[in-house]
Order: sequence, then C-alpha cells, then structure tokens
Amino acid sequence: MNNVDDMDFFSGNELLADPYPYFDALRNECPVRREPHHDVVMVTGFDEVVAIYNDSRTFSSCLSVTGPFPGFPVPLEGDDITSVIEEHRDQLPMSDQLPTLDPPVHTDHRALLMRLITPKRLRENEEFMWRLADRQLDTFLSEGRCEYISQFAAPFAMLVVADLLGVPEEDHPRFAQALLHGHSGTGAVGSTGQTELAHTPLEYLYHRFTEYVEDRRTTPQADVLTGLATATFPDGSIPDVLDVVRIAANLFAAGQETTVRLLSSAVKLIAEDPDLQAQLRADRGLIPNFIEETLRMESPVKGDFRLSRVPTNVGGVDLPAGTTVMLVNAGANRDPRHFEDPQTFKIDRANARTNLAFGRGIHTCPGSPLARAEARISLERLLDRTSDLRISESVHGPAGAREYRYVPTFILRGLVELHIEFTPQ
Repeated sequence: MNNVDDMDFFSGNELLADPYPYFDALRNECPVRREPHHDVVMVTGFDEVVAIYNDSRTFSSCLSVTGPFPGFPVPLEGDDITSVIEEHRDQLPMSDQLPTLDPPVHTDHRALLMRLITPKRLRENEEFMWRLADRQLDTFLSEGRCEYISQFAAPFAMLVVADLLGVPEEDHPRFAQALLHGHSGTGAVGSTGQTELAHTPLEYLYHRFTEYVEDRRTTPQADVLTGLATATFPDGSIPDVLDVVRIAANLFAAGQETTVRLLSSAVKLIAEDPDLQAQLRADRGLIPNFIEETLRMESPVKGDFRLSRVPTNVGGVDLPAGTTVMLVNAGANRDPRHFEDPQTFKIDRANARTNLAFGRGIHTCPGSPLARAEARISLERLLDRTSDLRISESVHGPAGAREYRYVPTFILRGLVELHIEFTPQ
C-alpha cells in the first residue's frame, strides 16, 4: 500500500474485503497515527491498544460504538473535558448501553450483568447449546448444503442468548420472527393480534424484557427471569426496571452479532483448508486454540473508540484532550511485536488467547465465555455430523478466485453470507 492517506477507512468500501494491509501500513508508519479524513487517531499497536483499554480515567467510552459519526455534539475545548462529556453524554447514540458507560455507572451496571452470567448459569446454558446445535443442524443437514449464517449461526446465537436470559421456550418463535426474518420496522403481528415489534430490534427487546421484568417482580417464579428481575446492584439497591432491561437487551443484541461473525469466520477457515479441517477432525482438543487463532486473525469487531478527557501521551505520541481514537483490535492482533509471523494462521500458536478480539480492561466483553462455548460446541457438532466441509463454488467461485461479501461497516468484520456443502454422517 503506497499511501495510507489516500484510503478512507470510514467512508469508502475499498477496504471491506481486506483491511489488513491498511492496518499494517498504518502500524509500520506509527502504531498511533492520525488519519486525515475524519480526524481519528488509529491505534494499531498491541501494547498501545492495551494501554488505552486499561486507562478509563484518561479515556472515556462515551462514543465507543459510533466513533466519528456523528461525533461529539458540541466543540471540545480545554485541558479537561470530563464535565463536558457528562453534560452531553445522553445526546450520543447508544448512550444507555453498557459499552458506552464510564465508571462509576459502568461499574454498577457491569456488576449487575455479571450476577446474571454466573458459572452455574453458563453450565446450564451449555447443556442447552448441545441440544440446540443438533436441532438446528437437523433443519438442513440432509440437503448436503446450506447458507451457514442464516440457517445456523444467526438462529443458534439468538436462541442461546434467549435461553441464557431465561426467555421461555414457547416465546422463542416470537423472538426469531422479530429478530431473524427481516421484520424490523414493520411491526410483526403475534398470536394476540398486537404489534410485536416497535420500529427496531432494540426497541423490540426493550419492550419484551420490560414485560418480563415487571411480571417477575410482581409474580416471582422459580426461573432465570425472576433472577434477572430481582438482581441488585453491589450496594444492595434495586435497579430501575429500565436499568435491568438495558443490561438484558445489550447482552442479547451484542452477543449475537459478534458470535455470528466468529462462527462464520471459523467455518470458512475450515472449509477453505482441507489440511486444517483434517487436523480438527482427528483431534477435537485442538478446537479451543483454533477458536482463539480465528479470533486473532478475524476479529468480529474491527475496533472500538475512546475519547481522551485530558492531554496524554500514548506510544510516544501526544494526544490533546478531545481526541477520538480508534482501538483497532484487528490491527493489534497482527502486531508482529506481539505475535510472531502474524499473517500466518497457526492452530497451535502459544499466545493466541492473548488476542484483543473481546477487548481488554473494564470493558472486556462480558459474554466472551459464552461466545467461546458457542463456537466450540457448534464446530464439534458440525464436524461430528459431516465427513467433509467445502465452500460452495457455485456461489463463491473456485479456490483461488473466491468472491465473498463483507458487512459494510467500519466496526464489524464478518461475512454477509457463507454457502457451504458437506456430506452428512
């Protein structure tokens, strides 16, 4: 890549298929480098990204999921903009979601979430995953082909989170209709004749979980939803219903998106590489580290954003207060200072699990154990129930000339579709 300033990472589409040479070029010039089009400082060095993730006093997460669009609503001037951030935080998109919160609010809300994602609950949820994986595979396995994202990854990830949060199984079809079948904004009508979906998937989740929480607070039952409804903050205080709903909706929405991208990237890698596939078929014990290396090579989230509250220095580069920085997980995960021969997929890479796909610090993805379990179980059952996996050449073209479409966003990294073929066992 000759001149990185000629590329517009945020508005152009030329880097969707393969952004990694761009990230490498940025890092080679400087691991902390400002791009000219949207005045964002791109941080592509592993150590530099970790330093910012671990410094929530200096860096606010208020625009973590939006970055430069629309940007902060007022001019940022002075050597300490903390008070300005707090005054205008609610004007930013997604300002009520966990990733955008800063301490101390973030501390309380994350603690509430972790009271829901307990080791015991995760074990119970894993038992459901094994049954669900087989049930979902049964819907298409006999056909010898499928579009993996819509026929397995998306419904599987959605129903796993539904079970984790205690959504009654009889309500699963409603969630699937609202969140998987393109009814966003149309108002899917349920069996009661009432509108099931209010404008967006997030609003649907708010509506449904408000009903659940209010019902369980009025009429407790021996179920997970009652635990959700009666969970308390660390100081023992009872959260508002809306606070609980926000936590549930955020886990539901965010957990699905990243898991779907992880699952499809993993299956693509297996289907593209017969030798790698043979290794995994011969030894299932390789799957956990294979998942970590997949996360390193194809991070479901390209990056996260922070806003500097005060003047600071990262990696020898001075950053004024009010600087928007992008923590480029996908770039840091290929930093040769941390990962030897980073462009090569190594199933036995010793430090693969140190990848930054799920972030680091106080905002480390709380659902990362869930995503790892979903990937492990999905891959085991897919390998168990097929004798081979192949990329569909009729859709994606022959080996060496594949055509894949990627989600058109500067935050997520993932395929739009993945068509595979296989021989059922």
